[in-house]
Amino acid sequence: MDKGVRPEGDAFFIYALWAFGEHTVSDTQDKSLIQDQSKRDFMKKTTGLSVAAALMALVPPGVRQGAWAAGSDAPEKPNLSIGFIPLTDCASVVMASVKGFDKKYGLTITPTKEASWAAVRDKLVNGELDAAHVLYGLIYGVQMGIGGPKKDMAVLANLNHNGQAITLSNQLKAKGVTDGASLAKLVAAEPKEYTFAQTFPTGTHAMWLYYWLAAHGINPFTQAKVITVPPPQMVANMRVDNMDGYCVGEPWNARAIRDNIGFTATTTQDIWKDHPEKVLGTTADFVAQYPNTARAMVAAILDASKYIDTMSNRSEVARIISAKSYVNTDFDSIEDRMLGQYDNGIGKKWSDPNYMKFYNNGIVGFPYLSDGMWFLTQHKRWGLLKEHPDYLAVAKKVNRIDVYKAAAAMTKTPLPKSDMRSSKLIDGVVWDGKDPAKYAGSFKIKA
Repeated sequence: MDKGVRPEGDAFFIYALWAFGEHTVSDTQDKSLIQDQSKRDFMKKTTGLSVAAALMALVPPGVRQGAWAAGSDAPEKPNLSIGFIPLTDCASVVMASVKGFDKKYGLTITPTKEASWAAVRDKLVNGELDAAHVLYGLIYGVQMGIGGPKKDMAVLANLNHNGQAITLSNQLKAKGVTDGASLAKLVAAEPKEYTFAQTFPTGTHAMWLYYWLAAHGINPFTQAKVITVPPPQMVANMRVDNMDGYCVGEPWNARAIRDNIGFTATTTQDIWKDHPEKVLGTTADFVAQYPNTARAMVAAILDASKYIDTMSNRSEVARIISAKSYVNTDFDSIEDRMLGQYDNGIGKKWSDPNYMKFYNNGIVGFPYLSDGMWFLTQHKRWGLLKEHPDYLAVAKKVNRIDVYKAAAAMTKTPLPKSDMRSSKLIDGVVWDGKDPAKYAGSFKIKA
């Protein structure tokens, strides 16, 4: 009998006995005799319980999960291509595949390395990718028809909090710049076209960069030039003086220090502690067509995230993702900051309690409605959206909390008490999602 098939009724009973090693039933045996005898014996042990329930209660959780995944709730599409960009925070997608967390839920995940966020966007929209490790703001941009073609999208889970940074060039350091305040003094004293890079116009890095510059009184559009550069190309572009600074995920900030071309001016966790970052993104059509697959995919990612957040596993994870097929950089550039050990390249070293987190007792993964709404407020602030959208309605449509909660139940992942959360950002302004239009219009520096 094929263990990938879950029969029902008496047939289920025979299957269960076989699966759990109680009997070996060949095709030539009189199965009915075995069934009758075994059933009598079993019922003596399980008075008051249904046969199926009793059997399933005896099964180890991992086996039980496999049986569940092979039944009517089996993934409709078991083989998945999940895109990623070579960044430390692609780890949950990679580890779900490498460590076999996908198999537990009836999936085979193939991580596919992409060259740019624009490529990720295009391949998601045209169905070439089933899902992706992707910028939170990119998904919302596509949903709203900015930064690419308009298409209904889905955020299935948040993949990580924290762990990005803003790097400034050694040329700025030579002029006395060490942080946002000293950069603002230089920009005021020596006005010129300062060039800063982000990774995608509607994405997280663009929003962190703009927010940080504006918090220090620098208008990112009138006092600077902002360009788009794919993450792996940041270091090379700064090396040839194409930019004065950039915002990107790790390891490309740590790598700038190791290559002696720049320093860390700020971490993004200092802009917004436990900020949302990459998400497991897909199209709304995919979720509608493959709901079981979507749920299983989130479950596999949650298990991988839990594995990564066990600190004793982090060096192993760093070594795996440093490989050429994934992030393609030296192990040390990944490991230190993944362990929360920071060196800003200009004399400051510290252990950061707000390092990149993937699970954090379930806090990380939950797709808070307020997180999605925040990106819409910033898109409006910077003129990417011309009118105020229905912030909450859009977030409820995009952030598939229903799928996430089902996967959380499968993986015993704790859930928050609310679909919204409150945070205070670097400028002291509190974001809680209660009045997004007022919030979007409240900033002194905006488009």
